[in-house]
Amino acid sequence: MVRYELDELTTLLVGIAALFAGKAIRQSIPLLRRIDMPNAVVGASLVSLLVLFGQLALDVDVAFGARTRDALLLIFFTTIGLSAKLSALLSGGKPLLILCVVTVLALMAQNLGGAAFANAWGTHPAYGVLAGSLSFVGGPGTAMAWAKELEAQGLAGAQIVGVGAATLAVISGALVAGPITGWIIQRHRLASTDAPAGPVASAAAPEEPKEGGDHLESLLASVFVIALAVYVGEHLNDLARSAGLLLPGFLSAMIAGVVITNLADALKLPLAFAPIERGGAIALQLFLVIALMATPLISVAQILLPLVINVVIQIGVTVAIAYFVLFRLLGRDYEAAVTAGGFLGFGLSSMPVAMATMDEVTRRYGPAPKAFLLITLAGSFFVDLANAFVAKGFLALPFFAIAR
Repeated sequence: MVRYELDELTTLLVGIAALFAGKAIRQSIPLLRRIDMPNAVVGASLVSLLVLFGQLALDVDVAFGARTRDALLLIFFTTIGLSAKLSALLSGGKPLLILCVVTVLALMAQNLGGAAFANAWGTHPAYGVLAGSLSFVGGPGTAMAWAKELEAQGLAGAQIVGVGAATLAVISGALVAGPITGWIIQRHRLASTDAPAGPVASAAAPEEPKEGGDHLESLLASVFVIALAVYVGEHLNDLARSAGLLLPGFLSAMIAGVVITNLADALKLPLAFAPIERGGAIALQLFLVIALMATPLISVAQILLPLVINVVIQIGVTVAIAYFVLFRLLGRDYEAAVTAGGFLGFGLSSMPVAMATMDEVTRRYGPAPKAFLLITLAGSFFVDLANAFVAKGFLALPFFAIAR
C-alpha cells in the first residue's frame, strides 16, 4: 500500500476545507441540523470515508499531521479555563449548587456505569470512563483529548472508542432530551408562570470591555492571555511531574486559565472574553476535524455493538438522575422540568443541544428564565472543569490502572 504523509500546513488546509464541506452537508440535511451534529464531525466523516475508499479501492493510505492538532487542543482547553469565573458561579445561589452537585453525581454515575459494562464485556474499565462522562458530558473534543492521552499511556484503540462513543452521544442526546422533557411537563401537568418574553439573555455572559472589544489591541491581549495560560500550564505540568503526578497537558493549561481569569477578576482587570471564546470555538472545530479525519472507520464499525449498549446504559443512568434527583430537588415545578431538560442536553450530548432543547420546550410550553440561567452558568463555567477532575480521579484509582 502506498502511504502519503501530509505536512502540518496541508493537514490544516484539508481540515478547513472539511469544515466548510461539513457545514454545507449539514445545512442540506434537516436531521443533521436538528440533532446539532457539529460541522467538524460531518466534514471529518466525509474525509474519513474518502481515506477508507482509497485504502480499499486504490491501495492508498493518507496520514495527517499531528503537531497543529495538539496545539489547537491546548488553546481550546485554555479558553475553557479562562471562561470559568467563580464569581459567576457563586451568584447562582442554592439552585445552582444543587445543579452542580447533581452534575458531579451524573459524571460519577456515567463513569461507574461505563466501567461496569466495560469490565463485564471483558475489556479494560478505563474504556468505560472514556465512553462515560468524557464522551457524553464532555463531547467529541473532550473525548478525543483524553483518548489521545490514554492511548499514549498504553490503552490500545482509545481514540477509536472515543470517536465512536462521542459521536453516538451527540446523536442520542439530541434525540432524547426534548421528548423526555416534554414527557415530564405533561406527566406533572406543569405550566410556565412567567409572561411571554423574547429570547432569554444569559446572565452568565461575562461583561465585555466597553471600548476596543473587537479592535486589534483586544485581539492581541486575548492572544497574550491564552499564550500566557499555556505557558503557565506547561510549568504546572513540570511541577506536577516532579511531584509524581501525571497531568495531561490540556488539563494543566485549563487550570492555568482558571487561575488567571479569577486573579484578573479579583484585581478588577478587564479581560475581553468575546475574542477568547471565538478563539476557543475555532480551535475546537479545527482540532476536532483534524483529529477525526484520521479515524479508521473499519475499526469503529467493529466495536459498534458494545458502543450502542453503552449508549443505552448512559441514557438510562442520566435520565434517572435528571428525573428522580434533579427535578425533585429543584421543586418539581415547570422551571425544574426545563432545567432537567437542559441537564439532559449537556449530560448526554453538548451545551448547544441543551440550549436547543430548552428553546424548543419553552417555545411550546412557555418561558423558563431561571432554567436558562442555571444551565448557562453550570454548562459554561462548571461542567468541563468538574468532568476533567472527576475523570482524572477515576483514572488515578488502582482499578483503572493501565498496564503497559
